[in-house]
Amino acid sequence: MKTLIAYSSKHGCTETCTRLLSDCLEGEVERVNLKEESEVNLSTYDTVVIGSPIYAGRILDDVRSFTEENMDALMQKNLGLFICGMQEEHTIREELELNYPAVLRKSAVVTDCFGGEYHFDTMNFMEKMIIKKVAKVKEDVSDIREETIQEFANKLNAVEPIGS
Repeated sequence: MKTLIAYSSKHGCTETCTRLLSDCLEGEVERVNLKEESEVNLSTYDTVVIGSPIYAGRILDDVRSFTEENMDALMQKNLGLFICGMQEEHTIREELELNYPAVLRKSAVVTDCFGGEYHFDTMNFMEKMIIKKVAKVKEDVSDIREETIQEFANKLNAVEPIGS
């Protein structure tokens, strides 16, 4: 089975999650940062995983564009969708629902939220102020859900490759 993990990352958490996920997936896995490479040939992949952080309630534009431009091809794949964020569980689940089209969510093998991180050294002044005020956090915090990532991978590993 050949898997593509297409993602975008602003401060590095989503990229970290894709590395953890790729270590858990069976078969050949390629990770593509959509900020660096927006054109991807999906025809060679059985499985496609799409991931993005959530900022101000939205996935990153690179990921949104990728899903919109490749909707038909994505519907023909074993699909996994995830987001990263530090919001409360009910909020992050709602944001997952709002940010990926219903047709993709319904056809996905698995959807989930992988948690998040705050790294103040990677944030600009305004981002730091917002995090301190809204999240009431003043230092780096990591809440990456490695068990959730493993369960996500297990579900993808259990499906048959397309065309088998």
